[in-house]
Amino acid sequence: MSSTWTASSPEPSVADRRRVRSIGILGPGQAEVLTYEEAPPEQGEVRVDTLFTGLSAGTELTFLKGTNPFLHSSWDAGRGVFVEGTPSRSYPIQALGYMEVARVVDARSDAVRDGDVVALAYGHRTGHVVDPSNSVLTVLPDDLDPLLGVYVAQMGPICINGLLHAAAEQRGPAADLALGDGVRDRTVLVTGGGVVGLLTGLLARMHGAAQVALADPDPRRLAAAEALGLIPVVDDGPDAVWSWCTSRWQHGPADVGADVVFQCRGEASVLAGALRSARPQATVIDLAFYQGGAPELRLGEEFHHKGMTIRCAQINRVPRGLAGSWDRRRLCQETLELLAVYGAGIREHVVTDVVPFDDGPALMVELAARRRSTIQAVFAV
Repeated sequence: MSSTWTASSPEPSVADRRRVRSIGILGPGQAEVLTYEEAPPEQGEVRVDTLFTGLSAGTELTFLKGTNPFLHSSWDAGRGVFVEGTPSRSYPIQALGYMEVARVVDARSDAVRDGDVVALAYGHRTGHVVDPSNSVLTVLPDDLDPLLGVYVAQMGPICINGLLHAAAEQRGPAADLALGDGVRDRTVLVTGGGVVGLLTGLLARMHGAAQVALADPDPRRLAAAEALGLIPVVDDGPDAVWSWCTSRWQHGPADVGADVVFQCRGEASVLAGALRSARPQATVIDLAFYQGGAPELRLGEEFHHKGMTIRCAQINRVPRGLAGSWDRRRLCQETLELLAVYGAGIREHVVTDVVPFDDGPALMVELAARRRSTIQAVFAV
């Protein structure tokens, strides 16, 4: 079944409008292909046809499962808090996602040209009209597999921002801060072997880490990590990861564990394990998305006695003082550098499912119900 909704826009001629399909959520457990009519671009705008759109399962499935905090409370941006009351988001949700690759078919802006293949974020839609003044469009190089462009607009920058926070923790917001300043010649643990964890581990390796280990309970993800040159650590119990780190990385008396930990798995117990796995006074860079409470996170234990720091690194905030030099365009360009080095390996070992666009809702429902697993799913239009 498909649903129809209409985008509000000036009334063009009927001939200039087109029908666009999107993957939306009607309610918990209900993913559907929706349709709507789209007006043509105005002067300064760009119309694109989607080639690929990637699934960010960690975020998108929270809407499908009904656990996303925006569905239950309202985000007060001015005060920076969630407050009870009218939710910020409600069903139906017309489109989700932020990992799109598209071809420009009608450029009424000097930002791009017709025929350019670009990476941008507009959700799972078969096409879109974009205002380049309000969006970051990155033209993909001709020698890059366009499917890998799904990482350029947001997923790659999320991981780049994690390394940037590690660098700022090590050096402060220096004008000449380099992306590797937080990991170079250091021992690095990544907890969580999903897309964010794998890309973050590759970035740490690319920028000079002495060793990069990745911990996860899933054999498939550990195999991907090993194939990409990371050290796989089997997370098969509450003591497995910290025992491995503290026995492997010994810096001195009562000084054992990872120099820096990137926490990329949205479970409070894993964050607690990350604190145990790091050496005293280290920083855990947290890129995970937690949806519930945190009874496993006991702040009177390792956090207190080892003098730890937990630094949340999310894409809407680079480290304080660096917004001028590290804007979204630079994060996108750094992602292209990663793909230039490791693109073939990422395509082989990280992108596990490429399915037709219209099969996207069924795949999402199966993933939410844990009837299927994936590392990276991509919907091809």
